[in-house]
Amino acid sequence: MTEYSTLQTGLALVCVSERLRRRHRADRRFKLYGITAVALSLFFLFALFASVFSKAYTIFGQTEIALEIDFSESIIDPTGKRDPAILIRANYGALVKASLTTLFPEVRGRRDKRALRKLVSSGAVYEIQALVLQDPNVIGQHRRVWVAAADDVDMYIKGLIDGGVQDSDRMRSRISRKQAAWLGMLTERGLLERHFNWRFFTSGDSREPEQAGILGAAVGSLLTLSICLVLAFPLGVMSAIYLQEFAPKNRWTTLIEVNINNLASVPSIVFGLLGLAVLLGFLGMPRSAPVVGGMVLALMTLPTVIIAGRAALQAVPPSIREAALGVGASPQQVVWHHVLPLAMPGILTGTIIGMARALGETAPLLMIGMVAFIVDIPGGPTDPATALPVQIFLWADAPERAFAERAAAAIIVLLAFLITMNLGAVLLRRRFEQRW
Repeated sequence: MTEYSTLQTGLALVCVSERLRRRHRADRRFKLYGITAVALSLFFLFALFASVFSKAYTIFGQTEIALEIDFSESIIDPTGKRDPAILIRANYGALVKASLTTLFPEVRGRRDKRALRKLVSSGAVYEIQALVLQDPNVIGQHRRVWVAAADDVDMYIKGLIDGGVQDSDRMRSRISRKQAAWLGMLTERGLLERHFNWRFFTSGDSREPEQAGILGAAVGSLLTLSICLVLAFPLGVMSAIYLQEFAPKNRWTTLIEVNINNLASVPSIVFGLLGLAVLLGFLGMPRSAPVVGGMVLALMTLPTVIIAGRAALQAVPPSIREAALGVGASPQQVVWHHVLPLAMPGILTGTIIGMARALGETAPLLMIGMVAFIVDIPGGPTDPATALPVQIFLWADAPERAFAERAAAAIIVLLAFLITMNLGAVLLRRRFEQRW
């Protein structure tokens, strides 16, 4: 009998040991699966960022050509009155042509002269115009002015396209052999260099890639998100407080809660259609304006803020409410002085999630007309504007290859916006958590 009990005990220990080994193997496999999933996620994230940065880093350098401009008074201001209306209408293109002729006097023929002028951006005329309007004293002087090169020249200097081919091979490259030779001569003379591309950060959109900038879209996104935050945050927080702390539990509040949850999953383009039909069609608000875009995005973000706010309020321990009521605080005082401060970190997190979604939305903004070509920087919420996601969409769809690097750089700017928002949320969370 003793031997049988010993055998049973030994078998039981063997079974337990085998089950423990299987459990440990399962734990190791589970950890391995988790590590593999994290590694794959990091790999794809790194591949995404590497792809974007590999296309965007070249945007920080812009090829420029130095032109010896003779600011002839007979061309710019024949009257000598320095009237801005006359200065604006001056033929600055003639100054650019004369400078190129001086640099390459050997170039003859209309076709070759046209190819030579294509080395310089068409926006160089406006750069010289802006220089004269800013300082009319340059009239009558001879100065060296650095202007932007054409987008094909910039891509060729950066090594992104081939050059120096015959005219019959122009389908492969837009830089001919003669143009490549002229660029080599400019480089030898020190008249062709790559400078930091300030235009990308200080200019609005343009038909010419070398003149296109991100400032207009960035200001439009900032105005749109500001209006979205001003509308969605207080309304969302007050709605969450009422539904969670004060609303009676009946069929009407249940219906409201179900509809809020459903609205959180509605496609964003539906909100764009709502803005198109109501805000633009019925109320007659300005088209392609940040105020309309902010209101549409606020409607889209509001359910997310309400749901996150209710979850944060529900996470506050009931003992906080009971203790406050026990010392004589009113229900309103309990919420505003005790529950809401404790729930604010969670509310801020939900708000940032909603704002991050709004930051990257394109479809609702397309429906209300923010896809328009806007050159000027918006000065207020009612001025025509576009947004960063829409600008990226427009540049990615453009046929010129030079817009591809600008679209990638705009993605980096969009990510910088998102990182700044998350950093602000972290700082606000720490402030409220330190108080309690």
